[in-house]
Amino acid sequence: MQAGISRSERIVANPSKADRFTRALLAAACSLLVPVTIAAQEPQPEHVHPAMPSSWTTMYDGVLFGTFSHQTGPRGADDFASTSWGMGMMTRQAGPGRLTLTGMLSLEPATMAPRGYRELFQVGETYHFLPIVDRQHPHDFFMQMSAAWRIPLTDRTNLTFAGAPVGEATLGPVAFMHRPSAADNPVAPLSHHTFDSTHIAMGVIAAAVDRGRWTFEGSVFQSGEPDDNRWDFIDAGPLDSWAARVSFNTTATWEIQGSHGYLKNPERLEFASMHRSTVSASWFRPARAGFTAATLAFGRNAKQFHGTFYAGLAEATHRRGRFSYYGRLEGVDVETALLLSRGTFHSHERVPKDLVTAGSVGAVVDVPFWFGIETGLGAEIMSYVVPDPLRPAYGTHPLAFRAFVRMRPPASSMGRMWNMRMTRPMH
Repeated sequence: MQAGISRSERIVANPSKADRFTRALLAAACSLLVPVTIAAQEPQPEHVHPAMPSSWTTMYDGVLFGTFSHQTGPRGADDFASTSWGMGMMTRQAGPGRLTLTGMLSLEPATMAPRGYRELFQVGETYHFLPIVDRQHPHDFFMQMSAAWRIPLTDRTNLTFAGAPVGEATLGPVAFMHRPSAADNPVAPLSHHTFDSTHIAMGVIAAAVDRGRWTFEGSVFQSGEPDDNRWDFIDAGPLDSWAARVSFNTTATWEIQGSHGYLKNPERLEFASMHRSTVSASWFRPARAGFTAATLAFGRNAKQFHGTFYAGLAEATHRRGRFSYYGRLEGVDVETALLLSRGTFHSHERVPKDLVTAGSVGAVVDVPFWFGIETGLGAEIMSYVVPDPLRPAYGTHPLAFRAFVRMRPPASSMGRMWNMRMTRPMH
């Protein structure tokens, strides 16, 4: 059995490490590093015959960062926060197709401030009826709870139906936490709310057709960003938005996607619709002792009243043995008055915008730790190019320095859950 990702997207770890980790985790029951949605069976020895079609096959992955940040400039400050997610999938034959159940949780509501961790120029979501500015919001405890059914139509064509009370719309590139090009980067991109913010959408119904190298996807969903109660299961509302995406694997290492969506009211305080368009190219090449991955993306948010805002991103990670190196460069159009007012500005007219450019480089070194958990010590530096109107508030060239610990469970026998999408189930 293989996951619904290409061979080049999996790096399989030593099964004995995964075996020891699973037993220890079940005994301790105190970590987010495996998904809480499955009690995974221990991997079988290689000489055992494959499981019967009625049995479940499981896969898990996750990561936890503990990050200290020092940011300079008038709005700079020190900060410590922990970001995390744990994800699991289980699949079995169901009638003519294959059923996959997916769960993804995060402890961020408990491990960071209610408004999230400090990140200059970041904007998105709300807290106590004010936009969150200069911070990356926490993710909800329930990040995804979905089911997908994949039915073969011909030898090369498959049809997938997927649904989720909390799931992922078919819009944008793979979410940043599942991109191998951002695997060791502890910080969300400033362009997150241009590319992949709909990776958590309340109420999603989706369908996909894959044929050879092509995949065509569509979905309807509720567009509203999650509210500031991060522990509830779902923020109920109408399925008022839609998205469509087409992907093409040019080779075993390249994937290109283009997507467009209509979001009825994504920001709770704006009461305005948005059309979002994205294109991206992702490259992944595994090696015996690591991998190299890169992503290029360009996106546009056409807001009903405020105008059109663009973003571009380039990021890459190179892992070799115990060492990992990464970098990110992005340019993002920001709402100038919103940043200057710290979120109190509000308008239903076209607003001024400016381009903020941010670049970061970082490195991680793995160190031995408990039961094969991949533990790394890392550091990064981030620099900004600030437009003139924002310099009185942010300074000319603010910097951010971060030191962090990264913990990740040993890969299961099916590899890492990189480049995963809700409509790309295990098969």
